[in-house]
Amino acid sequence: MAATFRRRLHRGAASTAVAALVLAALTASQAPGATGEAAAERQPAPPPADVPIDGGSGYFTDLPPLNSPVPPRGSHHKGQGQGQATGKGHAEAGLPATVLAAYKKAASTIDASDPGCRLPWQLLAGIGKVESGQARGGAVDAEGTTLQPILGPQLNGRGFARITDTDAGRYDGDLTHDRAVGPMQFIPSTWSDGGPDGAGWGADGNGDGKKDPHNVFDAALAAGGYLCAGGRDLKVQQDLDRAILGYNHSEEYLRTVLSWYAFYRNGTHEVPDGTGVLPVHRDSGRHGDDHGGRSEGQRRPGHGTGDKPGKSPRPGKPEKPGQGHKPGQGHKPGKGQQHDPGTPGRPDGTGPAPGGSEPPAPKPTPTPEPPTGPARPAALVRVGETDLSAIAGAEFAHAPQVRAQDGQGKPVAGAPVRFTLPKATDARFPGDVTAVTVKTDKSGLATAPTLRAGDRTGAFRIRVSAEKDTAPAVEIGATVKPRPAPKADQLARTSDKELTATAGKAFAEDAVEIKATYQGEAAAGVAVTATMVTADPDRPVENDKGPYFKDPAAPRATKDKPVRTLTGLTTDADGLLKLPKIYTDAHPGTFLLRLTTADGAVLTVKLKVAAPARS
Repeated sequence: MAATFRRRLHRGAASTAVAALVLAALTASQAPGATGEAAAERQPAPPPADVPIDGGSGYFTDLPPLNSPVPPRGSHHKGQGQGQATGKGHAEAGLPATVLAAYKKAASTIDASDPGCRLPWQLLAGIGKVESGQARGGAVDAEGTTLQPILGPQLNGRGFARITDTDAGRYDGDLTHDRAVGPMQFIPSTWSDGGPDGAGWGADGNGDGKKDPHNVFDAALAAGGYLCAGGRDLKVQQDLDRAILGYNHSEEYLRTVLSWYAFYRNGTHEVPDGTGVLPVHRDSGRHGDDHGGRSEGQRRPGHGTGDKPGKSPRPGKPEKPGQGHKPGQGHKPGKGQQHDPGTPGRPDGTGPAPGGSEPPAPKPTPTPEPPTGPARPAALVRVGETDLSAIAGAEFAHAPQVRAQDGQGKPVAGAPVRFTLPKATDARFPGDVTAVTVKTDKSGLATAPTLRAGDRTGAFRIRVSAEKDTAPAVEIGATVKPRPAPKADQLARTSDKELTATAGKAFAEDAVEIKATYQGEAAAGVAVTATMVTADPDRPVENDKGPYFKDPAAPRATKDKPVRTLTGLTTDADGLLKLPKIYTDAHPGTFLLRLTTADGAVLTVKLKVAAPARS
């Protein structure tokens, strides 16, 4: 994984939200320690860890203010409530209307398909702030497409990874190297593997039939899909950290995103598109300022590090004490103290009080909260002695189940428990998802929803874990068995009409139709063998004269050669089978056609061949 670079470049706040910004490239690589489990087939596997999705690019490092004044006059705000924009907050809490709608729509869509992920839209907002400043302050059209392309630096190996062109310039307009694109900064190979029909994280978030990384609805849904991959539950701190680190493998990035996430959870308000606050600081490559030919712009006095206009910290060196985010000195449009990168607020809204001076935390993960509410399980115990099993395509007879216990072996009620399926199976929980979270009942039992087997046979293991990893995870074995071969205990003709033909001629098309049944029900998919046999009642063997079939698969030179035994015939969904056309040779008489199945069902059909009329 490419290193995260520390030198900061400063720029002036633009007069309009559509001012050009040089943006950081997206990161979406596999998080360290993440499991190999995928969230249903809807998601592709993350790329190899040695291929950073962002090419080692930087990101905006602005931090939210500690104080939270009321929104500016004229801002559009809504009532408070879970998942709703609120009227409380600094100007930084103003989210452009279309961008805000895209985040909420993406979270709602994923909640419907993967409710166990519990993706909050504020997390998408936090990442969107860091990656592109909320699409340049909401510089998008009515459909959510950016008014101007948002492109990251050229990934040419100078300060960033070297990624040669994978999309023929389709998304980034660069025919030599890739660049990160769009509000959530995907590189082309990550979005669609270099083509409109390739595999990747690309998604259609606005239902227009296209997957466009420059559209905030599409980009937000794609980012949410990645964050939820691998069966993650984003209410679990470890899964949340892994998801963000997978987006950008940097502890500073993790702290920055968590800070914005907590800030947005404490209150947001809607502002018109194009009027969002533009970020100022960004972490960029230490090897130079290759930003694809675009300049960063000049920093305005009073913004940035606080030093004199025209000066910035020396490349590759950290700022001196007193530089950077001083108390009482913030970035446009308002003043206010900002969080230190080491003290992100918690996702639940707790953390340093506004205006406080809590010392920086040494690690990115917030300090665990003291236990509240129901007791947390110390152990998960499997219920049932045998592994689960089902026939391919059928439901498992028993649902996966565990019991949560405390340290004294007593049941723990109300504890969230996560059931996660591995990539090795196409079995699915309801809603076609691979991971679900349920709460234990008063007896401490956590029972997963009904599990349905797919077509893939074989054994797999279901991982069961407690929220916040308070108890060791356990595994439940499961096996998908092949479907049994279709059976038929009876064969019968569908017509009682006598079958006749003249020697040297053929019987009528589809003259013989049969129906296979098993215990009185139509038997679909039953293999039937048809043989022209002798009339010996004791030992019927294949006849060497009389009616015959032709093999359509035979070479042209032998396609008319008589075939008196046909295999590979199969009944349809209604148990019906029409035999191929039957021909006759020069021999008149009564002949027998014998139809058999592997289960011993037998049907004998008489074929009468008349001598040709004398002229």
